[in-house]
Amino acid sequence: MFIQVELTPNPLTLKFIPGEYVTGSEPVNIPSKETAYKSPLAEELFKIQDVEGIFLGYDFITVTKNEAADWNILKAEILTTIMDFYVSGKAILNDKANTTIEVSSENDTDIVKQIKEIIETRVRPAVAQDGGDIIFVEYEDGIVRLELHGACSGCPSSTITLKSGIENMLKYYVPEVVAVEAV
Repeated sequence: MFIQVELTPNPLTLKFIPGEYVTGSEPVNIPSKETAYKSPLAEELFKIQDVEGIFLGYDFITVTKNEAADWNILKAEILTTIMDFYVSGKAILNDKANTTIEVSSENDTDIVKQIKEIIETRVRPAVAQDGGDIIFVEYEDGIVRLELHGACSGCPSSTITLKSGIENMLKYYVPEVVAVEAV
Protein backbone atom coordinates (compact mmCIF):
# COMPACT_ATOMS: atom_id res chain seq x y z
CA MET A 1 0.00 0.00 0.00
CA PHE A 2 1.31 3.42 -0.99
CA ILE A 3 -0.05 6.43 0.89
CA GLN A 4 0.46 9.83 -0.69
CA VAL A 5 1.06 12.80 1.58
CA GLU A 6 0.15 16.32 0.51
CA LEU A 7 0.70 19.67 2.12
CA THR A 8 -2.39 21.76 2.81
CA PRO A 9 -2.70 25.53 3.15
CA ASN A 10 -2.77 24.93 6.91
CA PRO A 11 0.82 24.26 8.11
CA LEU A 12 -0.53 22.27 11.07
CA THR A 13 -2.42 19.82 8.83
CA LEU A 14 -1.29 17.20 6.32
CA LYS A 15 -3.48 15.29 3.89
CA PHE A 16 -2.94 11.52 3.64
CA ILE A 17 -4.34 9.75 0.57
CA PRO A 18 -4.38 5.95 0.99
CA GLY A 19 -5.53 5.22 -2.56
CA GLU A 20 -8.68 3.59 -1.19
CA TYR A 21 -11.96 4.89 0.12
CA VAL A 22 -11.88 6.36 3.59
CA THR A 23 -15.52 7.19 4.30
CA GLY A 24 -16.65 6.56 0.73
CA SER A 25 -19.44 9.05 1.40
CA GLU A 26 -19.92 12.10 3.58
CA PRO A 27 -16.88 13.41 5.49
CA VAL A 28 -16.54 12.99 9.23
CA ASN A 29 -14.89 15.60 11.43
CA ILE A 30 -13.21 14.24 14.56
CA PRO A 31 -11.76 17.32 16.27
CA SER A 32 -10.71 15.66 19.55
CA LYS A 33 -9.99 12.39 21.34
CA GLU A 34 -13.42 12.67 22.94
CA THR A 35 -15.12 12.36 19.53
CA ALA A 36 -12.82 9.62 18.22
CA TYR A 37 -15.41 6.94 19.11
CA LYS A 38 -16.84 7.58 15.62
CA SER A 39 -13.89 5.84 13.99
CA PRO A 40 -11.51 3.08 15.09
CA LEU A 41 -8.95 4.62 12.71
CA ALA A 42 -9.26 7.97 14.47
CA GLU A 43 -8.90 6.26 17.85
CA GLU A 44 -5.60 4.76 16.67
CA LEU A 45 -4.36 8.07 15.27
CA PHE A 46 -5.19 9.90 18.50
CA LYS A 47 -2.89 7.49 20.36
CA ILE A 48 -0.04 9.30 18.62
CA GLN A 49 1.33 12.09 20.78
CA ASP A 50 0.81 15.58 19.30
CA VAL A 51 -2.16 14.61 17.06
CA GLU A 52 -4.91 17.13 17.74
CA GLY A 53 -7.54 16.56 15.07
CA ILE A 54 -8.66 14.10 12.40
CA PHE A 55 -10.85 14.69 9.37
CA LEU A 56 -11.99 11.73 7.30
CA GLY A 57 -12.93 12.62 3.74
CA TYR A 58 -14.31 10.56 0.89
CA ASP A 59 -10.86 9.28 -0.07
CA PHE A 60 -8.44 11.11 2.23
CA ILE A 61 -7.49 11.65 5.86
CA THR A 62 -6.28 14.95 7.22
CA VAL A 63 -4.36 15.01 10.46
CA THR A 64 -3.79 18.16 12.48
CA LYS A 65 -0.87 18.37 14.91
CA ASN A 66 -0.05 20.77 17.69
CA GLU A 67 2.31 23.64 16.92
CA ALA A 68 5.28 22.21 18.79
CA ALA A 69 5.34 18.89 16.92
CA ASP A 70 7.67 18.26 13.97
CA TRP A 71 6.08 16.79 10.82
CA ASN A 72 9.35 15.05 9.95
CA ILE A 73 8.99 12.90 13.07
CA LEU A 74 5.21 12.67 13.27
CA LYS A 75 4.54 11.83 9.61
CA ALA A 76 6.24 8.41 9.76
CA GLU A 77 4.20 7.33 12.77
CA ILE A 78 0.95 8.49 11.15
CA LEU A 79 1.77 6.68 7.90
CA THR A 80 2.53 3.46 9.79
CA THR A 81 -0.68 3.73 11.80
CA ILE A 82 -2.81 4.28 8.69
CA MET A 83 -1.11 1.45 6.81
CA ASP A 84 -1.45 -0.99 9.71
CA PHE A 85 -5.11 -0.05 10.10
CA TYR A 86 -5.92 -0.71 6.45
CA VAL A 87 -4.06 -4.04 6.56
CA SER A 88 -6.12 -5.07 9.62
CA GLY A 89 -9.31 -4.90 7.54
CA LYS A 90 -11.26 -3.15 10.32
CA ALA A 91 -14.12 -0.81 9.45
CA ILE A 92 -13.06 2.83 9.39
CA LEU A 93 -16.32 4.12 10.83
CA ASN A 94 -18.35 2.77 13.74
CA ASP A 95 -22.07 2.23 13.31
CA LYS A 96 -22.67 4.97 15.86
CA ALA A 97 -20.88 7.56 13.72
CA ASN A 98 -23.40 10.05 12.38
CA THR A 99 -22.10 11.01 8.95
CA THR A 100 -25.25 12.47 7.47
CA ILE A 101 -24.92 16.07 6.38
CA GLU A 102 -28.23 17.67 5.58
CA VAL A 103 -27.98 19.14 2.11
CA SER A 104 -31.53 20.38 1.90
CA SER A 105 -34.66 20.42 3.98
CA GLU A 106 -38.27 20.92 3.00
CA ASN A 107 -38.32 23.88 5.41
CA ASP A 108 -35.52 25.72 3.57
CA THR A 109 -36.35 29.02 1.93
CA ASP A 110 -35.44 29.50 -1.73
CA ILE A 111 -32.42 31.57 -0.66
CA VAL A 112 -31.16 28.83 1.69
CA LYS A 113 -31.65 26.22 -1.04
CA GLN A 114 -29.56 28.34 -3.43
CA ILE A 115 -26.83 28.85 -0.84
CA LYS A 116 -26.67 25.14 0.01
CA GLU A 117 -26.56 24.18 -3.67
CA ILE A 118 -23.63 26.51 -4.34
CA ILE A 119 -21.76 25.27 -1.29
CA GLU A 120 -22.40 21.63 -2.19
CA THR A 121 -21.49 21.87 -5.88
CA ARG A 122 -18.79 24.55 -5.99
CA VAL A 123 -17.27 25.10 -2.55
CA ARG A 124 -17.06 21.69 -0.89
CA PRO A 125 -15.30 19.97 -3.83
CA ALA A 126 -12.73 22.78 -3.99
CA VAL A 127 -11.86 22.77 -0.29
CA ALA A 128 -11.78 18.94 -0.23
CA GLN A 129 -8.81 19.17 -2.58
CA ASP A 130 -6.99 20.99 0.22
CA GLY A 131 -8.02 18.40 2.82
CA GLY A 132 -10.94 20.25 4.36
CA ASP A 133 -14.65 20.78 4.29
CA ILE A 134 -17.13 23.60 4.75
CA ILE A 135 -20.62 22.91 6.06
CA PHE A 136 -23.63 25.25 5.94
CA VAL A 137 -24.92 26.10 9.43
CA GLU A 138 -27.48 28.86 8.91
CA TYR A 139 -28.58 31.91 6.98
CA GLU A 140 -30.02 34.81 8.93
CA ASP A 141 -30.43 38.51 8.05
CA GLY A 142 -28.15 38.23 5.02
CA ILE A 143 -25.37 36.44 6.93
CA VAL A 144 -24.29 32.93 6.01
CA ARG A 145 -22.63 30.97 8.81
CA LEU A 146 -20.37 28.06 7.93
CA GLU A 147 -18.41 25.45 9.88
CA LEU A 148 -14.82 24.80 8.80
CA HIS A 149 -13.42 21.28 9.16
CA GLY A 150 -10.17 19.46 8.48
CA ALA A 151 -7.42 21.58 6.98
CA CYS A 152 -9.78 24.56 6.78
CA SER A 153 -10.19 24.73 10.55
CA GLY A 154 -7.50 27.00 11.96
CA CYS A 155 -5.93 27.59 8.55
CA PRO A 156 -4.22 30.98 8.21
CA SER A 157 -5.77 31.46 4.77
CA SER A 158 -9.32 30.46 5.81
CA THR A 159 -10.36 34.10 6.29
CA ILE A 160 -9.23 34.92 2.77
CA THR A 161 -11.03 31.85 1.44
CA LEU A 162 -14.22 32.83 3.27
CA LYS A 163 -14.19 36.52 2.37
CA SER A 164 -12.55 36.66 -1.05
CA GLY A 165 -13.76 33.33 -2.33
CA ILE A 166 -16.96 32.03 -0.80
CA GLU A 167 -18.49 35.36 0.23
CA ASN A 168 -17.89 36.93 -3.18
CA MET A 169 -19.30 33.88 -4.96
CA LEU A 170 -22.42 33.76 -2.79
CA LYS A 171 -23.00 37.52 -3.13
CA TYR A 172 -22.73 37.17 -6.91
CA TYR A 173 -25.21 34.29 -7.22
CA VAL A 174 -27.45 35.21 -4.24
CA PRO A 175 -27.69 39.02 -3.94
CA GLU A 176 -29.42 38.72 -0.56
CA VAL A 177 -26.16 37.51 1.00
CA VAL A 178 -24.27 40.37 2.67
CA ALA A 179 -21.58 38.42 4.58
CA VAL A 180 -20.13 35.00 5.35
CA GLU A 181 -18.85 34.05 8.80
CA ALA A 182 -17.15 31.00 10.27
CA VAL A 183 -18.62 29.51 13.44
